[in-house]
Amino acid sequence: MRRAERSPAPPACGLRVDPYGFERPEDFDYAAYDEFLSAYLAVLTRRALKWSRLLQGDSGLRRTATVKRYIRKGVPLEHRARVWLAVSGAQAQMEQNPGYYQRLLRGERNPELEEAIRTDLSRTFPDNVRFRKMAQPCLQKALSDVLLAYGLHNPGVGYCQGMNFIAGYLILITKSEEESFWLLDALIGRILPDYYGPAMLGLKTDQEVLAELVRVKLPAVAALLDGHGVLWTLVVSRWFICLFVDILPVETVLRIWDCLFNEGSKIIFRVALTLIKQHEAFILEATGVPDICDKFRQITRGSFVVECHTFMQKIFSHPGSLSMTTITRLRESCRAALLAQR
Repeated sequence: MRRAERSPAPPACGLRVDPYGFERPEDFDYAAYDEFLSAYLAVLTRRALKWSRLLQGDSGLRRTATVKRYIRKGVPLEHRARVWLAVSGAQAQMEQNPGYYQRLLRGERNPELEEAIRTDLSRTFPDNVRFRKMAQPCLQKALSDVLLAYGLHNPGVGYCQGMNFIAGYLILITKSEEESFWLLDALIGRILPDYYGPAMLGLKTDQEVLAELVRVKLPAVAALLDGHGVLWTLVVSRWFICLFVDILPVETVLRIWDCLFNEGSKIIFRVALTLIKQHEAFILEATGVPDICDKFRQITRGSFVVECHTFMQKIFSHPGSLSMTTITRLRESCRAALLAQR
């Protein structure tokens, strides 16, 4: 298995770099974060002990009610790659196709695909020390290989902006190019319905599905956007395209992905609805289009999203009932409406 080498310890700036290699901004609230972390570390310790018992042996991890409950409460970092691979089906695909990833990279070249990926490499996580060219090793090479292999594996998608951020997170967690490739395949090929095809019909559909859910669950917010002619793609497209990467704090994104790999794309709607519901009064203060856009940016910051354990509890209570049957029905009607507009 081809692995991206483990990155060196953070540089002398110490606390300025988080455990994943991201530099913290100048205005980072260390006091508030330390207060949150002191309580969260106790939660992580308890969860780690329970996960270690659950994962004893080599029998594999099956998708059960117990596993679902454990995942919702958080997967410890040391077990995250194994759990994602198991519940997403990526592990099974990798075992059924030994050597496939390496064969893709050794196969016929695609200069156009390579150039599209190369263009985005330097734009991927400029605030992460592990993706900088002077890093030893630099994860840009691993990222390029994973994206290239996927583009060759799925030529109908090739490479689309946004995939670089997702693949980058996968590499940071798995430390493995091959595992990242198969997890990317699970996301794009099975979990996210047609988000990254040339027409991005699935992505556009799901943005309309969110709009319909807001109209039912948060009608005042829907009326505000409709009244100002604001399209939902203007305020939430990056939430969907990047799966909240570079939108929400790293630890919160990883907790969301824990559930996304296990429960599927409905988790994205739960997160989006929770962000909007929690800040409904704040959003309704907006008086125009620029103000609406700014408020949607602001609701992805602050203590509510930093405190990931509480946030994850909220996404399963704030939006209320949200069945896959409802989402499927809305997808069918929204997709039909989009196709009719062509």
